[in-house]
Amino acid sequence: MANIINRRTLLTGVAAAVPSVAAHAQKAVSANSKVNIGIIGLAGRGFGAHCHVFGAMPDVNLAAMCDVYPPHLEQGVQFTGGKAKGYSDFRKLLEQKDLDAVVVATPPHWHPIISILAMQAGKDVYCEKPMSRYPMEARAMAAAASRYKRVTQVGTQIHATENYHKCVDIVRSEALGTITAARIYCTMDDNSEGLGYPKDTAPLPGLDWNFWLGPAPKVNFNIGRFRDGMHRYFADYVNSWLHELGPHIVDLPVWALKLGHPLTVAASGGRYATTSIATVPDTLDVIWEYPGMNMTWTLMQQSNYNFGVDSMGQERQLGISFHGKKGTLLCDYGVRNVMDPNGKPMPNDGYPKSVPDSPGHWREWVNCIKSREQPSCNFVADLPLHLALNLAHTSLYTGRKLHWDAEKFEVTGDREANELLHPPYRSPWRLPNV
Repeated sequence: MANIINRRTLLTGVAAAVPSVAAHAQKAVSANSKVNIGIIGLAGRGFGAHCHVFGAMPDVNLAAMCDVYPPHLEQGVQFTGGKAKGYSDFRKLLEQKDLDAVVVATPPHWHPIISILAMQAGKDVYCEKPMSRYPMEARAMAAAASRYKRVTQVGTQIHATENYHKCVDIVRSEALGTITAARIYCTMDDNSEGLGYPKDTAPLPGLDWNFWLGPAPKVNFNIGRFRDGMHRYFADYVNSWLHELGPHIVDLPVWALKLGHPLTVAASGGRYATTSIATVPDTLDVIWEYPGMNMTWTLMQQSNYNFGVDSMGQERQLGISFHGKKGTLLCDYGVRNVMDPNGKPMPNDGYPKSVPDSPGHWREWVNCIKSREQPSCNFVADLPLHLALNLAHTSLYTGRKLHWDAEKFEVTGDREANELLHPPYRSPWRLPNV
């Protein structure tokens, strides 16, 4: 069985990154000091969310910006009044000695390499979701956070909201009784958001397209892959919408039910409804089996029926249902409806508090950089969630049900599936040694 790694060896067999960043210890940040943060990836959330959220915090200094496309980089540096240092290569940013932490807001195919190299360089890391696309990436990121004692946070900001916390309280109160099934819905009516069939062209002026691709397969530049976050419609960078929105909504049942590693995973789907150059499935169903229960994911990209959960908007619907012997909880980002077995409403508030309040997802991370505690969605805590998401794609690509051995961190009796646990990076990039 190729390259299967026992959990106790902590990934000692994983190949080193090329080139690498030397590991070193980072000085602690005092409670009264400003936290110096660098942002890597300045399109979409990098600029639209992280620059503005962290930039508004009085105890944060945006000290570095990095992007392979000059207009994005210039926008980020200008946001700081020209005070931040600008880089086109994230490895140079990681050499900036006064940086305490970095935000990784690149497309997902870059997340593990940059995050691990940042931790080895002594930086704390906030990584946009998904944390990883392959099980061995998730494992390496968790191992690196532990080994290098880094404060990490995955960008699933809904995790910190009051509604999600109250949903966890309901589930853990046992008011629903024994929960035998959790159903997750992600339905949309967007037909790839008008992506269409743009032709390949020369890269935009100044864009280092080869570096943007990095470990992903080499392809010609296409504006559809690059513009407005549309990389999420290409399997080379995100695999499917399960990696795009799954970290937000699969998170709740994995968290509330403390699910740990799945026993089995089975996925099926394809492009059945939409028309564009997109390569992600527009229809995807997944079944995860855990002790005493199943969890399922349903994606339909050209139907936004919400299965009884309150509407999220015109084009996209999300929903989660917890089915227990005594009641059912239907919820999404802002809704929680509880019904008894006869469909009569039950209270949706007033349950015993089971998780601490959050000062906000971004704020958690900054506070923890100073305290050296871990935020709620740190890489170690998020390993079971991302393992479930990553294994679903392994099942999809093999076309069969997988039986997972958590102790050995491998699929039982399936050599092909175990080979697919590893990311197929394009040379010279490798998953860093941890």
